Amino acid sequence: MKYSWNVVCEVLRLAPPLEGAFPQALTDFTYEGYFIPKGWKLYRSAISTHKNPEYFLDPDKFDPSRFQGKGPAPYTFVAFGGGPGMCPGTEYARIQMLIFMHHVVRRYKWKKLLPGDEKIKVNPFPLPVKGLPIRLHPRTT
Repeated sequence: MKYSWNVVCEVLRLAPPLEGAFPQALTDFTYEGYFIPKGWKLYRSAISTHKNPEYFLDPDKFDPSRFQGKGPAPYTFVAFGGGPGMCPGTEYARIQMLIFMHHVVRRYKWKKLLPGDEKIKVNPFPLPVKGLPIRLHPRTT
């Protein structure tokens, strides 16, 4: 199941379910010369964090191995948020995704009906531009 979770994390890194969040500044601070007062709403973008080559080498490549061992540095994989504002349903979502993936992979053969790599659009959720038509055939063994 560890590798399956690495695959799920890599999918969530490339296409996070939500684009970002709007946390509130807890204290006054300065960032790159800009003063941010306490109480201001900030915008945290999951996709820009996940696609940052400073955090993920070759960020557009699908590579589940980046989650092996210690995985990415803290607060660089933020599909479920981070810190005190992290999604309280993270572990429930993890269990559901792994169970779903287990049953679909074990019970069905997949055939992708469109050739080539699909482009993803975010509006507001990540979706394949042309959809993702597949044909599922029950496994006989």
